[in-house]
Amino acid sequence: MAANRAFREKFDFPYDLLSDEDMSMSIAYGAASADAARSARVSVLIGPDGKVAATYATVSPAEHPDAVLADLKGLT
Repeated sequence: MAANRAFREKFDFPYDLLSDEDMSMSIAYGAASADAARSARVSVLIGPDGKVAATYATVSPAEHPDAVLADLKGLT
């Protein structure tokens, strides 16, 4: 959780990042199986209605923030 908080603050994201220490959300969203040692690095954008608005299974660190921000703007 501390690493996600630091990452959010470093890049001044105006939204929260999920820390899924018990992997329950990763399993629910298909980013991990129950017997996995850890989840895959996947970004999931949840819309205001609580539904998955976008998933990003493969990302380029240089381009990912812009893609997510563009998708966020499309939700409003």
